[in-house]
Amino acid sequence: MRVAALIPAHDEAERITATVSAARSIDGVDRVLVIDDGSRDATGTLAIGAGAELITLPGNVGKGGALQAGLDAVADDVDIVLLLDADLGESASEASHLLGPVVRGEADMTIAILPRPAGSGGFGLVKGLARRGIAALGDGFEAQAPLSGQRALNRAAWRAATPFASGYGAEVALTVRALQAGSRVLEVPVPMSHAATGKDLAGFAHRGRQFVHVLGALRTLVFERRR
Repeated sequence: MRVAALIPAHDEAERITATVSAARSIDGVDRVLVIDDGSRDATGTLAIGAGAELITLPGNVGKGGALQAGLDAVADDVDIVLLLDADLGESASEASHLLGPVVRGEADMTIAILPRPAGSGGFGLVKGLARRGIAALGDGFEAQAPLSGQRALNRAAWRAATPFASGYGAEVALTVRALQAGSRVLEVPVPMSHAATGKDLAGFAHRGRQFVHVLGALRTLVFERRR
């Protein structure tokens, strides 16, 4: 089976080299593709230097749009896609835990459950909204990591679950559509770490955008179900 790692990245010059290098070290990964989502720093140049293929988007389209651009570029060439955030650094190598169950045919989509970083997070509003939405629209599935961006999907799962929803609603829509299609979804504890969103003004602004995007994705999914 051919595997491609898709890494959407916006202004991640500080971590992209380590993330790409770690992704390339995963046994079974054939291609590592970074989708530079309108970065203003050296993210793209560093990604190439670390050995990644690069797609450069003309502007910032958001996570869902960047993932879709990456998937479109590899869909005819691979059997499994591995979705990784650009800020994982060396811990991206732990994504091997996500690949195993999909390669062995035990799951169609795996989702990483990351350890909770000390001192991070808000009040759980976004996660709670996502968790309730997935349960309501995904046949009662109780997601432990409803917003996790670290995933592996086989061809059947990504065909059922895409196109990607826009922005930060991408992960919730992936889970719901996969469940509605009868895909086997498995959450896997993985010792990854990334740059956690803090409890400062910028952090709460980020979570506010997440809330709006997740709510928008859930509304779209409700309309899809009513058709």
